[in-house]
Formats: sequence, structure tokens, C-alpha cells
Amino acid sequence: MYVDYYKSLIGLIKIVCDDEYVLECEFVDEIDEKACESSLSAEVKKQLKEYFMGKRLAFDLPLKLKGTSFQLKVWNALLQIPYGQTCTYKDIAQKVDHPKAVRAVGMANNKNKLMILIPCHRVIGSNNKMVGYAGGIFKKQVLLDYEKSVLESL
Repeated sequence: MYVDYYKSLIGLIKIVCDDEYVLECEFVDEIDEKACESSLSAEVKKQLKEYFMGKRLAFDLPLKLKGTSFQLKVWNALLQIPYGQTCTYKDIAQKVDHPKAVRAVGMANNKNKLMILIPCHRVIGSNNKMVGYAGGIFKKQVLLDYEKSVLESL
């Protein structure tokens, strides 16, 4: 198991990998254990840097998703949300064939251990408000605004 960190402009990101897969990519407040870089964590940092420079619109990394079958469906649906666009929790619930499971979609988003890589920040409330983001609403808004500005500059 390898634990590494990437210092982004909006916060510290903890990266956890094994020899084959990215297991976690989450915002943290501080370095809580010694960093140990692997070739995969170096690639994650490279792609995150490209993302934050506006040069990467999609990630190409081997992700290992651990969750219930419902959570896996939600996370796979999140991967289909285009860069710079948003959808609602209700949209995702409908996409995974559970139209009444809006709150469950929110809980699945909250359990997403691969933030940014699986873009749960692109999911907003049905009233177009910024609701629920494990990294904090401010970071969610910054990520959405950033992606929109990158698209406008292309």
C-alpha cells in the first residue's frame, strides 16, 4: 500500500494506491502519515496537475471501486458526467434505474473515496444549489467554476 499527497490550489489531496489500482483520492486537512510514492501515485499526481492546469479533461487511471452494488452503479454513472457539466442527484437516481433513491445517491456520493477522479462534485441539487460534497461546498463550487472556465477558454 502506498500513501502519497498532492498539494492542489484548493487543498491537500491524499492518494492511496496498491501496485495496480488507485484506491483513494480525497481532500485532507493535513499529512497524517509519511508519504511513500509509487509509479502509480506519481501518475495520479501528474494527471491531477494536468487537470488543475486545464490540460486534462478526463482521467486515465486504474481505479478500484469498493462499495455496494448500488454505490458502484452510482459511481459509474458519475464517470459519465461530462467535464464542466452538472446533473442532479435525481438525474443520477434515474440513470441507475432507482428514480426514488435520490437520498441514497447522495449517500453514495458521500462514500466516494476517489474524489475528482470520480466527479461527484458535478452533482448538484435539483434547485441548482450546491449541496453535499465531502470535500466541502466551497471546493465543489471552485471545481465547477474552474471546469466551466477551462471549457470557455478552449
